[in-house]
Amino acid sequence: MSPATKPSASRGLAGRLRERLGWAVAAAYLAAAVCPAPGVWLRRPRELHAGNVALSLDLAPALLALVLFCAGLQVSPQALLRTVRRPVTLLAGLAAHLLVPLLIIPGLAAVLSRTPDSDGGAGMTTAMIFLTAMPVAAGATVWTARADGDQPTMLGLVLASTFLSPLTLPLTLGALAPLVGGDHPGTPAGAARAAGQGFALTGVLLPCVAGLLCHIALPAEALAGLRRAAAPTAVLASLALTYLNAAGALGRFLTHPAALLASAAVAVAAFVCALSFLFGRVAGSLLRLDTRARACVTLACGMSNSSAGAVLIGAVLPDRPHVLLPVLAYGLLQKLAAQRAVRPPRWRARTVWRDWPGRWSRCRQPAASDPPDRHRC
Repeated sequence: MSPATKPSASRGLAGRLRERLGWAVAAAYLAAAVCPAPGVWLRRPRELHAGNVALSLDLAPALLALVLFCAGLQVSPQALLRTVRRPVTLLAGLAAHLLVPLLIIPGLAAVLSRTPDSDGGAGMTTAMIFLTAMPVAAGATVWTARADGDQPTMLGLVLASTFLSPLTLPLTLGALAPLVGGDHPGTPAGAARAAGQGFALTGVLLPCVAGLLCHIALPAEALAGLRRAAAPTAVLASLALTYLNAAGALGRFLTHPAALLASAAVAVAAFVCALSFLFGRVAGSLLRLDTRARACVTLACGMSNSSAGAVLIGAVLPDRPHVLLPVLAYGLLQKLAAQRAVRPPRWRARTVWRDWPGRWSRCRQPAASDPPDRHRC
């Protein structure tokens, strides 16, 4: 294979995976439901012995680090500078993202506390606290690019929330911890200590920074080769992580099925997802941002890094995999909501009738974003 063919092949693989990302995620969920045993086995930490040195290998955090490293590798210094030149959208999106859990979770906890659940919905509340406290999902840049949106600003929001996560993650988890009570490792208070002790730093920030440093320090030829492989590698690692997380949640759930639990998980995830995207849309409108900037703020509020949330839940709640169910549901629902949030209007509301040769045709007028030579009849 010639060198000219390899880049196009890798770009083609990445493009096909991105175009069918929803179907690929659904396939990962289906694989976890049909065959969860390999995923459950792979989720268990392993110890590797090299002489007198024992190393602990946990596949889920390793896959998350690989995804974030690839995301940082694809960021250029020029793109970062462009985001700094748009501080209004960047600061608005970051502030809105940090306010979402503080505004939504207390109301959710109040509603779930009135349910007949034995723990008053504490498990569902804990899962949503972990999820909404996470940085902005790197996948938000994919949806922005598909809509021809302001991708540099969206990328800046992802990086800014990631860089601040060692500070914001423990603070958010600690602030919301009284809603579920307790102070052991399996509560937000305990998770706040775990996040402050290194999860946000080593599991989220350092891989992203390593990718950025590679982009700056590597020679052009070596960097080009890594960047060609980064996009398909990130998508494949993300799908593998989705399978592992889904297997951990669905494995025990399928052996002891509970339709009420699954329904509650989907309902809670849909409730938080809808309010998060709605809050972002309202915030963009109140700030009178343009359409592209408003889409960035909306995605920053609605799209949290569900993979990082699932990894943190697996670390602090290894004996309660059912808590992952609303996180998995949110991961799928936020992609559907993002597709709708960034979809450009293809038709105007007004319908017109045109006299074509020999017959009358009912047409819709194209939107301003459509190419002028594109027919709509």
